[in-house]
Amino acid sequence: MNLDAPRVLVLNATYEVLGLASIKRSVLLVLGGGAEMVAESGLYLHTPSTRIPVPSVIRLKRLVRRGPSRVPLNRRNVLRRDRYTCQYCGRQGGDLTVDHVLPKSRGGKSTWENLVAACRACNLKKGDRTPEEAGMRLLKPPRAPKAPLFLADLKEIPEAWQPFLQMA
Repeated sequence: MNLDAPRVLVLNATYEVLGLASIKRSVLLVLGGGAEMVAESGLYLHTPSTRIPVPSVIRLKRLVRRGPSRVPLNRRNVLRRDRYTCQYCGRQGGDLTVDHVLPKSRGGKSTWENLVAACRACNLKKGDRTPEEAGMRLLKPPRAPKAPLFLADLKEIPEAWQPFLQMA
């Protein structure tokens, strides 16, 4: 078991999803009194004299004040939002780029609504044109993400997390 892997869902004192923490960090928070365990993973850390349950979900005891939830706009997050899928042809993974739907040379800005994941072939085919001019269609219109993007990188989401993610 990798103790440094981000595998524990962290909730604010108000049960708002904050992100993921490592097993080591979450156990230390619970043992130190800074957080409470909301759900156990079923795994245990063993010491010579005791067994410590590994949390699946923890809730911080103090409120972490945050401004409006805003996901940073960067290449990695655009690819995560689009689930590592070319938004023109549907090809997954591989060598993906980020494409401006309205090209920068025509006044297109770097915003969530103007950036999409694209494979190199589609990006080259589209070139310095709009998708309509290039005879291409987007699989879905680009929008700012609402759900936490760290979930896109997970292979499977633990069942214990579901109630808290539905509130997000």
